[in-house]
Amino acid sequence: MEVQLDVTSTSTKLQNTLIKYHCTNEDEWYVTKRANDVTVWRKPSEEFSGSLYKIEGIVKNVTNTVVDYIRPGPYRLKWDSLMTTMDIIKDFDQGCCVMRYTTAGQLFNIVSPREFVDFSSTTQYEDGLLTCGVSLEYENMRPNYVRGFNHPCGWFCVPHKDNPNHSLLTGYIQTDLRGLLPLKTVDFAMAGSLVNFYSDLRKALAT
Repeated sequence: MEVQLDVTSTSTKLQNTLIKYHCTNEDEWYVTKRANDVTVWRKPSEEFSGSLYKIEGIVKNVTNTVVDYIRPGPYRLKWDSLMTTMDIIKDFDQGCCVMRYTTAGQLFNIVSPREFVDFSSTTQYEDGLLTCGVSLEYENMRPNYVRGFNHPCGWFCVPHKDNPNHSLLTGYIQTDLRGLLPLKTVDFAMAGSLVNFYSDLRKALAT
C-alpha cells in the first residue's frame, strides 16, 4: 500500500498540537507515577476516550544525541525494550518519515503485542528539538497483533538550564491500545512503560 499524505501540512499540524500540549496549565495534570527521577502525569485526552500522558525527566547527554536515540533510526530498536521490530516504510525530506513497528506484550501479556504505523517528524524547538508522531490508517497488518493507534505524541528535548550537557526530556503520549482493556490496566501499563523508557534510554546513552 502506497503512503500518500501532505507532509508539510501533516508535520505543521502535528507540531502545533504538541506545542499546545506543552503549554497546558500545570493544574490540569494529575500525577500518576513517580520513579527513578521521572514523573508521569495524565489528563483526559481531547482526541479519544483515553488519557493524554505527560512524562518528564533529566537525561545525561546533549539534546541532538538524545533525540537521535528516540526518533526512528538505527539506535531506537537496539535499546527500547518495548519495541520488537521497526521498519521505515517511506522517507521524506524535512526530517519526516513513515515507520511501522511492533511492541511486546505487557503485564504478563494481559496487554498483547501491538503494531503501529506512524508518521514521524523532527524539527528544531527553542534551543533543542521536538520529535513527534501520529498514527496513519494503513490496511496491511501483521497476523497475531492488535493494531494500536497513536494520537498526536511527541518528545521535547532541550538543554537543562543548570547543565547544557544534560537534557530535559518531556514527552506527551496518547495511545489507543484498542482491544477490550480496562482503563486501570491501560493506565498502569502506560505509566510503567514510560518510566521504563527513560531507564532504557539512560542506560543506552551511558554505554
